[in-house]
Amino acid sequence: MKSAYERAMERFGQSDPLPALTDAQKAELAAISDKFKAKIAERELFLNDLVAKAIGEGRYHEVPELKTQLARETASLNEECEAAKEKARASFS
Repeated sequence: MKSAYERAMERFGQSDPLPALTDAQKAELAAISDKFKAKIAERELFLNDLVAKAIGEGRYHEVPELKTQLARETASLNEECEAAKEKARASFS
């Protein structure tokens, strides 16, 4: 009887489990994550400050647009982070 993991790997066309990462590789991936977390936090602070200023000045019509911009930029940075980590993983082999 196959485990759920084995069945999932078969569906994805892989038979071997992913190779274990060394501590240096884990550190590299963590550094990439930290870099992008910092970028996301920076954008959140900036755009949330703009939202607060817009509310304070009574420009309520700008708030949804700013929040949408924040969501787009966060999603974009998360995608860039995953792409950078995949590129790093590819270089490990």
